[in-house]
Amino acid sequence: MPTLEINYNDLAVTPEVFRLKALAWANSFPSVAYYYDHNLPYPHQGFRHMLALSWKEPLLFDKNKPFESLRENLQQQPLLCGYLGYDLKNNIEKLQSNNHDGVSFPDIFFFEPDIVLYFNEVSISIEYSDDYIQNILETILRTPAAQQAKPESITIQQRVTSQDYVLQVEKVKQHILEGDVYELNYCMEFFAENAEVNPLALYLALSEASPTPFSGYLKYNYKYLLCASPERFLKKEGATIISQPIKGTIKRGTTPEQDEQLRTQLRNDEKELAENMMIVDLVRNDLSRSCATGTVKVEEMFGIYGFRQVWQMISTITGSIKPGNDLVDVLLGAFPMGSMTGAPKISAMQLIEEQEATKRSLYSGAFGYITPTQDCDFNVVIRSLQYNASQKYLSFMVGSAITYDSDPQREYEECLLKAQAMLKVLS
Repeated sequence: MPTLEINYNDLAVTPEVFRLKALAWANSFPSVAYYYDHNLPYPHQGFRHMLALSWKEPLLFDKNKPFESLRENLQQQPLLCGYLGYDLKNNIEKLQSNNHDGVSFPDIFFFEPDIVLYFNEVSISIEYSDDYIQNILETILRTPAAQQAKPESITIQQRVTSQDYVLQVEKVKQHILEGDVYELNYCMEFFAENAEVNPLALYLALSEASPTPFSGYLKYNYKYLLCASPERFLKKEGATIISQPIKGTIKRGTTPEQDEQLRTQLRNDEKELAENMMIVDLVRNDLSRSCATGTVKVEEMFGIYGFRQVWQMISTITGSIKPGNDLVDVLLGAFPMGSMTGAPKISAMQLIEEQEATKRSLYSGAFGYITPTQDCDFNVVIRSLQYNASQKYLSFMVGSAITYDSDPQREYEECLLKAQAMLKVLS
């Protein structure tokens, strides 16, 4: 595609104002994907900062063979933007999803952009298809900048009461005692009906309240994902595969001394360390399915990283893809992210369907992009709002890893902590 390169110094507005104008302009298109790392330091970096849009129909997928359809589409070597919904698990294993679904996203969605803006350190690169004849730069500069805003009146409900949550956690612990699983990520939904919101304005408010390295905004006609994820599912750079599961959460302190004490407390919490180690073993096993023998390594174990509301325990696992395997093989071996299922993985996903009250849809799936060379970067869709504007239904989910040592009330409080940024922008 033709490319236009503009130095920030040559713009009539600041880079931040241009970013907000570009988002407002792009939001008029039917398919939009925005990826923003907030310039936060992160091992192997966060998302590449870019904005992609299209006025054409998204890719078609055979619902019975979505991964085979993805492989066929990748043979054309396009840039693809979109997501893998959690319930693609049903196409990988003999599983099903029959719980309540208020947002009704398709299980898989990708589009090939007609225009892509790359926000570089000192410049903006704009790639555009040959059939786009408008003056893109002038059109963006004429567009009023998007503004962050919270909904004026919205009533958030909880699908699972605190009492029912405790009962469900006790049931999970019984399954652990019986040997069905040894860790399970149990999640619950917060939702609003008849919710009228401005999705882009709300995303900007969420992004301000909770800046993360895998933040993103997705529009597909009247369906929206507003994402403030701190977690990477999978990155592919050449032959190198990178996965970075998060297991372990604690709040930030109100003073430097308290903050450091809480960070140290998380780093030495035996339960959190055990949870993280279980998921590291699971991810190593997942990557070993598509990586060459002996190449899967734990690059960092129990790393503690700070975000606006929480400290997180993050481990990094890498591997080298086996000759003859492609990106789809890697996805088939690793999806969905083990940190959002539990272990053993298949048993955990079966129990999730029994214990949870809501179909996860995009939640704990993966939002990201695939390059023409089949490199990719996908987050884990957590700390995110899903919105169906036609149904006026707004939803988000939070969860925590349950082990036999879990205290139900403490797990419930961890869920509320993870929901904090989203509740803040919706209040």
